Amino acid sequence: MKLKVITSNPGKVAEYAKSFADLGIGMEHYRLPYDEVQTSDLEEVVSKGMDEIERKGVRDYIIDDSGLFVDALKGFPGVWSAYAQKTIGNPGILKLMEGVGDRGAEFRCCIGCDISGQRIIVTGVCRGYITDSERGDGGFGFDPIFTPDGGRTFAEIPIEEKNGMSHRGNAVKLLIEEMKKRNLVRAHQ
Repeated sequence: MKLKVITSNPGKVAEYAKSFADLGIGMEHYRLPYDEVQTSDLEEVVSKGMDEIERKGVRDYIIDDSGLFVDALKGFPGVWSAYAQKTIGNPGILKLMEGVGDRGAEFRCCIGCDISGQRIIVTGVCRGYITDSERGDGGFGFDPIFTPDGGRTFAEIPIEEKNGMSHRGNAVKLLIEEMKKRNLVRAHQ
């Protein structure tokens, strides 16, 4: 079985491919523009996106919406993370955090999946901290300024290890659990 990963980010496709390999589910990078509603709720963004994708006749796919929610910035950039990354980037977030003692933040990832005509929506979270500077050359987006434990940033952690702890990794675990509950997949022996 193959699922279409609807994204413009090839990094996400690679993460999904590694996560689903043991289930015998392949991933296909599928580019399909769809409108993302402007709301502060990741689940609503994903649900409305799925409605539009399904109206276009696409089935057996995964979409997700992720965000970095910084405590001291009252959840900013949150659902506007992609826009913040394009406009102010990691240097801009670090500038906003200059002199701020509370470095707490969390990544959230909401995944929407249509598999065999069944719709599943799950959200995974990874708590951590904003660093004082960018570190590492792996990952993408805010990975160089986010550390899950005060040590290495996501950009310094190998993808297999990152998938075991990241917001997307946690959401994927929840998605796989739900797929198994519904008898949509089973682990290969």
